Amino acid sequence: MTAGILVSAPIQGFEHINRYWDRQRGIEAAKLLPGDYYVTDRAELITTVLGSCVAACVYCPGTGAGGMNHFMLPHTDHARFASSEEQCLGRASRYGNFAMEFLINGVLRYGGCRRDLQIKLFGGASVVANLGRVGVSNVEFVMAYVEREGMALVSYDLGGVFPRKIVFDPRTGSVKLKKLEQLANDTIMRRESSYQQIVNGTAPEGSIELF
Repeated sequence: MTAGILVSAPIQGFEHINRYWDRQRGIEAAKLLPGDYYVTDRAELITTVLGSCVAACVYCPGTGAGGMNHFMLPHTDHARFASSEEQCLGRASRYGNFAMEFLINGVLRYGGCRRDLQIKLFGGASVVANLGRVGVSNVEFVMAYVEREGMALVSYDLGGVFPRKIVFDPRTGSVKLKKLEQLANDTIMRRESSYQQIVNGTAPEGSIELF
């Protein structure tokens, strides 16, 4: 394997997802940005970085099918999503209620059995202390969702003040987590500020920069 070269073509429907060769682990990986979700039954990892956002890792032991989402805000409804006040956010999968539905249905399409699905949850940090309850609201939403849907919650690491990097292996359900106590740039801070403006009903200054 040569660094930077993928051996497999993108999965249909997920051509927009950034996939790369993880030289450290010797395996392909898909990197999710806010609002993305990804489902696979291949031998590959799924990774993302979370601030106040939440990622759900859903997998079906025995089938190898699994996926991850990365949602920014808890929920919206179809009417509000279509309105001008939320046009700045664009994709429905940036909201937890849509992102969870897309992810679970995707895992089922790849052979997962609903009664066997297991879930792990991460994120929801209060990265910027004076920017409100976005992280808390995301955590409250996803915990209520898991309980309402009767899903098997295997583990979670939610809340706190530090961003997290998540590396998920959907074949095994294993997750490697690193809390980022030092940040290389201010991308997460600027993104968190944009979320809060949306929650407050004010348009963010400039576009939301996703990384």
